[in-house]
Amino acid sequence: MANRKKGGGTVEAVWDLCEPIVKGFGLELWDVRYLKEGAQWYLRVYIDRQEGVTIEDCENVSRAIDEPLDRLDPVDQSYCLEVCSPGLERELVRPEHFQRFEGWPVMVKLIRPLDSGEREFNGVLGTYENGVFDLWVNETDVISLAKKDTVFVKLDDFDDDFGGAEE
Repeated sequence: MANRKKGGGTVEAVWDLCEPIVKGFGLELWDVRYLKEGAQWYLRVYIDRQEGVTIEDCENVSRAIDEPLDRLDPVDQSYCLEVCSPGLERELVRPEHFQRFEGWPVMVKLIRPLDSGEREFNGVLGTYENGVFDLWVNETDVISLAKKDTVFVKLDDFDDDFGGAEE
């Protein structure tokens, strides 16, 4: 997914550039994605904060990173810069995301189905360690899944079955 240029990955270079700027606004850098949708390339910078992200936060960060990104020039082709919130059904990507949302309802989609044929799960996120997380699929059954075997792990903000932990 990341374009390679100037000895490092696009995503990593953008992360390193943006993280201190985003922190300067009292925000957390949630994720950076560089992807192609149709004919257009997108550089998406996801920001977060405990009490939520406003459109003004997105505008301020976008303005603050625009010129430094132009100077860094991490992307070979033209792209559209988007600064946004990860949203209610945010994807959990980094180890700290899994640790922060332990006890919360999540949706999981696997790359390949398990022996049982199941590929999609809803449950409560358990512990995360060394790339493996536990998923409580009901009040008594837990399965262990490797993050690398998932298409996605997202918060299931609309799941009332388990009543996620309060943050």
